[in-house]
Amino acid sequence: MKPVSFVVAAFVSAVLVSGPVAAKTFKWSFASDIPTLDIHSQNNALSNGIHAAIYETLVTYNSTTFRPEPLLATSWTEISARQMRFSLRSGVKFSDGSAFTADDVVFSLNRALSKTSNFAIYTQGIEKVVKVNDLTVDILLSAPNPVLVRQLTELRIMSKAWAEKNNSQEPKDMKTKDESFAHRNAMGTGPFMVKSWQPDQRLVLVRNPNWWGKGRFPTNVEEIIYQPIKADATRMAALLSGEIDFVLDPTPQDLPRLRANNNLQVIDGAENRTIFLGMDQFRDELPGSNVKGKNPLKDVNVRKALYQAIDIDNIHKVVMRGQSQVTGALVSPQVDGWSDAVHKRFPYSPEEAKRLLTQAGYPDGFEVDFACPNNRYVNDEQICQAVTAMWAKIGVRARLRTLPLVNYFPMILRHEASIYMLGWGVPTFDALYSVQSLVRTKTTGADGNYNVGRYSNAKMDAIIDRIKTETDPFIRPRLMREALQLQNDTVAHIPLHNQIIPWAAKKNIDVIHRADNRLDWRLIVVK
Repeated sequence: MKPVSFVVAAFVSAVLVSGPVAAKTFKWSFASDIPTLDIHSQNNALSNGIHAAIYETLVTYNSTTFRPEPLLATSWTEISARQMRFSLRSGVKFSDGSAFTADDVVFSLNRALSKTSNFAIYTQGIEKVVKVNDLTVDILLSAPNPVLVRQLTELRIMSKAWAEKNNSQEPKDMKTKDESFAHRNAMGTGPFMVKSWQPDQRLVLVRNPNWWGKGRFPTNVEEIIYQPIKADATRMAALLSGEIDFVLDPTPQDLPRLRANNNLQVIDGAENRTIFLGMDQFRDELPGSNVKGKNPLKDVNVRKALYQAIDIDNIHKVVMRGQSQVTGALVSPQVDGWSDAVHKRFPYSPEEAKRLLTQAGYPDGFEVDFACPNNRYVNDEQICQAVTAMWAKIGVRARLRTLPLVNYFPMILRHEASIYMLGWGVPTFDALYSVQSLVRTKTTGADGNYNVGRYSNAKMDAIIDRIKTETDPFIRPRLMREALQLQNDTVAHIPLHNQIIPWAAKKNIDVIHRADNRLDWRLIVVK
């Protein structure tokens, strides 16, 4: 087969700044802090977005079209179905002034493949990374991988020499309290570098003086100050007073007054993130439940009862103030594999829910642990409070506990929640990313890496394993729809809604709203 070249044109968004622009500070906030500065430690959307200011990837997305574009790689060529060659950008330096080479790429991709990495979903199919010369790398695959280039948009590159010098060759294991140097420090090629980080208080980034992209992009920001502010009222007050310039997560109830403020702007857009509930389908007995000797959540009738007891329209109208997109699918419409059929929900019916519980042998319901974050998703705690009240009406007594992001994710990854909330964005815009992480039987690596309820279905596994290597443009989407429909039919999870993400900012802030709910640091202008 003749090799196919994927040499891509220069960034559509990369424009030369015409004339001098005054340097500015950009101050922004969100409800929670990042859990780590280690780029391969925890696959968390907030962290990944912030890390992108410091570290770069071989490939990035255009902020408007979301087509892959060159970043640290200038071109890529398919040598064969199992070999992709990447030409690297010359003249790139890390923030300490050391040169970026193929050695750093090989080291970083292997680091992402390591056991303590939480980025196995992005290394799916990678068998080996080989240095050809200082500015060329080959990625060898175990099988054809139709989404390799999109996976690479999340695999950031770290300085090999810096990591080795500071004993950070392996990512920090987020399930433990052990720390490495890379947990609190960073060394990348991105537009910014870390000046200071006080967890849960403030992260300060300053312009990387060695950034190769200086003058090629419109940003005039020289300093970024990130302040996590958990309390909604305090965060909104900081924006209204001018203390901060931008809020990534304004609350739905505050949107009317923000829109009415002449000094502010609200920038709306749909996120490719679906909010859902997961359930422990592995243990033979649920910890703390009044049901002894068995696990009610293993019964599909019980899972369906919990689903049909949720008045999702009420949550949409009352809790979310209309700022959500009700769904029955595990992925949003922007993701390849979505269809109207998999989007259809089971109808809300407390009566049917009670019938299903009775049929399953729980006419009086049961007690169950229910865990939710309180500062990760839009109105996450309020959603879980509403669901708890709805389940109580059918006799299911959920003991709700809420935790901040930094404690919540390690806890659910240790399988310490019977029912839990999770929001899943899709950086590859391909449903394999979701079904492989969430409903593939948990093994090692990417398979089931966020299958926290440990759902297992042999038919599902077979479909997903075919999707991994299927390149036919007609067969692959059909397989993804089959997997999504099987997730629905077996109630592997309970979908709630896709997030509608409004951003709030001062009028003098220019940003481009993105479906992945991230800022493109190269394009921010403070006027």
